[in-house]
Amino acid sequence: MATHHPERIVEGNGIEICTDAFGEPADPCILLVMGAGSSMLLWEVDFCQRLADGGRFVIRYDNRDTGRTTSCPPGEPDYTLADMAADGVAVLDAYGVEQAHIIGASMGGMITQLIGLNHPERVLTLTPIMSTPNPGATLEAADAFESGAHGQSLSPPEPKILEAIGSMADVDWTDRDSVVAVQMQMFRALAGSKYPDDGHLGEEFFAADFERSINYASSFNHGPAIAQSEPWDQRLQDLDVPTLVIHGNDDPILPYDHGQALHAAIPGATLLTMDGVGHELPRPIWDTVVPAILEHTA
Repeated sequence: MATHHPERIVEGNGIEICTDAFGEPADPCILLVMGAGSSMLLWEVDFCQRLADGGRFVIRYDNRDTGRTTSCPPGEPDYTLADMAADGVAVLDAYGVEQAHIIGASMGGMITQLIGLNHPERVLTLTPIMSTPNPGATLEAADAFESGAHGQSLSPPEPKILEAIGSMADVDWTDRDSVVAVQMQMFRALAGSKYPDDGHLGEEFFAADFERSINYASSFNHGPAIAQSEPWDQRLQDLDVPTLVIHGNDDPILPYDHGQALHAAIPGATLLTMDGVGHELPRPIWDTVVPAILEHTA
């Protein structure tokens, strides 16, 4: 089993960033970028180990306002997705990595696109997972968003997601038990039809995520940070790097047409469809996703 290098705090782009890594530093590097409101723990250790066992040096890190990385006051993010892309580059700098394979989930997939666009010299390949070329549909949570790049109508989140978000309004984000309960409810809502209850993300996982966070309530800053970011969909045609788009066709928050639109927007991109999968990476699908990533990053 690949070596797990313990957490370290690195300084870069004006903040402190909590990271850890798996595998041998001499191997090709994969940088994992997680999505909105989630720390690096959602890149599960076993998933990282499987990538590292395939001959990759895998780095994951806490985005701003999650885990042990620098936090802003709740509701007051002083950054955009472009800043978060620069954070990812700062992590590579701290590890002495010149170029890496960038993999991001959900909002992390948006950041992945911006690393490719804003820092192309640092990128070997891109893999946005369950992401979108423009998050307008989720931010507005109303009628379908008209994509400026392709004139396509991108679907908004399903009603069950809006209901789950609404249930968070009265949660005490300083109370561990309340946070664990509402997060488990949300992750059940994100599941697709094929794996409705994968079951491996339980109370212990969400409690650990809560306990290591500087300020858990600040993780909701990612929504406003996305909203104040400049659109990038018109620029995707300029990407000139091998790209693998991975998306579940049961995704309830960024429905499948978001993945299709992203695939269409990036020249030469490949689309891997996860059948029956929601906004998630359930363990059974790893047998498909991990080999696809290793092939893409070979």
